[in-house]
Amino acid sequence: MPHKDFGRGFYVTKFREHAENWAKIIGEKNDTQGFVTEFDYTETAFAKSICKIKHFDSYDEEWLDFVVMNRNREIAESAHDYDIVEGSVANDKVQVTLRLYLKGRVGKEKILDMLSHHEEIHQICFCTVKSLQLLDIIDNEDDISIEISDAGEKIVEKLILDFDFEEEQATDIFYTSATFTRLANKNTELYKQPWQEIYEMLKTELENR
Repeated sequence: MPHKDFGRGFYVTKFREHAENWAKIIGEKNDTQGFVTEFDYTETAFAKSICKIKHFDSYDEEWLDFVVMNRNREIAESAHDYDIVEGSVANDKVQVTLRLYLKGRVGKEKILDMLSHHEEIHQICFCTVKSLQLLDIIDNEDDISIEISDAGEKIVEKLILDFDFEEEQATDIFYTSATFTRLANKNTELYKQPWQEIYEMLKTELENR
């Protein structure tokens, strides 16, 4: 999804409570039940060697400029070249403050002072296919990663054939989709369905964007 805080990508958080709140909001928005998928990600030396990673420690001026840049709808492509970006969320309350700033109703110093009183909510955005390869789905009962991987390979190949996408573009579309999020959650049991059915769900999602 473009024009989000840290640009287009796959967003996660290290706080389960926040993830559950987001899942509830998204579920209600789409008239379905929200769910949480848990992943394992550790920023190792290897991760740093293959990915360009950016951290924001607080709602500061650099964070503000970065979010405003990414939310600029006049920019069609990615506004930055980071593989992974970690920092605070511009949630509903923060977005109200941001709109005042963008309309010129408050200055930068004022908005930074206002943001200092907001509770910081954590998020990580995996912005590229390369970064997504550092994520492992955590499943304590049944290992469904093989089924997901097999379905993913077939779906990416089908996207390339049907839409003439480049491989990296097709992979990015699939792994940042809501369809993949559902597939990765064992509670939906979507991984048990034929990959063709999952692909049709993805196409419907793309058509409704």
